[in-house]
Amino acid sequence: MKKLVMQLEQLTCPTCVKKIETVLEKTEGVETSTVLFNSSKVKISYNEEEVTPKELSRKIMDLGYDVLSMKE
Repeated sequence: MKKLVMQLEQLTCPTCVKKIETVLEKTEGVETSTVLFNSSKVKISYNEEEVTPKELSRKIMDLGYDVLSMKE
């Protein structure tokens, strides 16, 4: 299990948090995901054999949020 932290653009509302968490929870290979509203960060534990950081980033960007950086 690998861990990933993504820095997002500034999140503006709690609804943003729920949208991102819902999409990540439905993604195969994601064990856990936590969106931190105040710091605009997403912490993800995932199975690297099932999903890549690039795919996770794309899912968030498809919702309309910019991923500014990623750190494993």
